Amino acid sequence: MTIRLSWTLWAACLAAVVSGRAVQAGEPGGLKPLKALLLAGGCCHDYNKQKELLKQGLEARAHLDVTVVYTSDGSTKARFDVYAKPDWAKGYDVIIHDECTSDVKDLPYVENILNAHKGGIPAVNLHCAMHCYRTGTDDWFRFVGLQSTGHGPQLPIEITFTKKDHAVTAGLENWTTIKEELYNNIKVMDTATPLALGKQADKEFVVAWVNQFGATRVFSTTIGHNNETVGDPRYLDLVSRGLLWSCDKLNDNYLKPVANTATSAK
Repeated sequence: MTIRLSWTLWAACLAAVVSGRAVQAGEPGGLKPLKALLLAGGCCHDYNKQKELLKQGLEARAHLDVTVVYTSDGSTKARFDVYAKPDWAKGYDVIIHDECTSDVKDLPYVENILNAHKGGIPAVNLHCAMHCYRTGTDDWFRFVGLQSTGHGPQLPIEITFTKKDHAVTAGLENWTTIKEELYNNIKVMDTATPLALGKQADKEFVVAWVNQFGATRVFSTTIGHNNETVGDPRYLDLVSRGLLWSCDKLNDNYLKPVANTATSAK
């Protein structure tokens, strides 16, 4: 009986040690990764590729576990079944909206999306998310922090970080994209703080900003139409920092020391 008990105790101790090592290997210092939900799909973009570029690029830069919900519906009326659930955002620390669904105008559907963020779930809005959910109200625009109605031709955009003292932009350098879409600014909400301007020929608009949606932090950028841009390390650095800022986790614990780890888009 004594021998069996000692072996049982030995096995239990060994299991605890192995388990502890596994935690340390997957979560440095026992840090629990943030849980992010990425919604991707809709019109006009290669979301099937971009969802992978974003997941890989963000997880390489932050202690983050990204769950992807993707729809292959390539229309402006694409919907996500998950949004029909009252508690659709439960269990996630941040939501990444990367959808393009301008003709989804069902107000209760949109209100259910916004309720999660009104309830305190941080958000990141990418590119065409700014052109979604045109219900006839300004509810969605107040959430993202800026109203945009369209864009010009695809041309390189000169990006200039205008608020260098903000945590999101710290250490980021100005850069020029490949041919991209520059979204117009109809109105920048008074709750938003512009971080970067984009210039294309004689036009210049805000292209990255943070917003305070009630008590909820929101980061948004209109850059990111083409795969090459979404896979660009400079773009992924910006989005990663914006995401962590939205969660109030932009610090050395959650940032990973990464250099040029983005998967190149072909």
